[in-house]
Amino acid sequence: MKILAVSDQVVDRIYGLVSSGHFKDVELIIGCGDLPYEYLEYLVTMLNKPLYYVPGNHDPKFEPQTAASRAQGGSNLDLKTVRHNKFLIGGFGGCVRYRPDGINQYTQTEAYLRAYSMLPKLFLNIMRYGRALDILISHSPPFGIHDDTDPAHHGLKALNWLLHIARPRYHFHGHTHFFKKNIVNAETTIGITKIINVYPYKTINSNF
Repeated sequence: MKILAVSDQVVDRIYGLVSSGHFKDVELIIGCGDLPYEYLEYLVTMLNKPLYYVPGNHDPKFEPQTAASRAQGGSNLDLKTVRHNKFLIGGFGGCVRYRPDGINQYTQTEAYLRAYSMLPKLFLNIMRYGRALDILISHSPPFGIHDDTDPAHHGLKALNWLLHIARPRYHFHGHTHFFKKNIVNAETTIGITKIINVYPYKTINSNF
């Protein structure tokens, strides 16, 4: 399955690539947060493929009755799991709290509680399909993996725990950019999981 994953920055070149048919073989769109929902909706409309996304710390708080708080045509996968074709996909939105009033921001303890809430869904997947997840999408990176030294870009320790429990083949995230030389690697493999920082976009040929 070929995946188009996007995060954090609108790339003007994407518009030309999409309209010219460059992504015609993409089967799934994944959003890792902090993108205008109009951008995600454009990708869904033009590519006519499923979109699963999670909110970032610059995205609005999700309100079921407010259209502006969600990407039309896509599925907000925060703290949810879904079976797409034969792939099990889960989502974990937000980042570490660095402002008291920050939207989609969580202390490390709050993030753990959110991760624990996914356990029933993960166990149900194991019972039904023999595995918890194939793909985990998040906005934040895990703690100590692709994260940065400033308080706003520390990784979430709950994601390290979730990766240990769910053991997905892929983990896609955004949030950290490559403006500083201390963030070098965009891909890291831990056990069976390939962790990929998709900023600002990547195409991935998933292999199971």
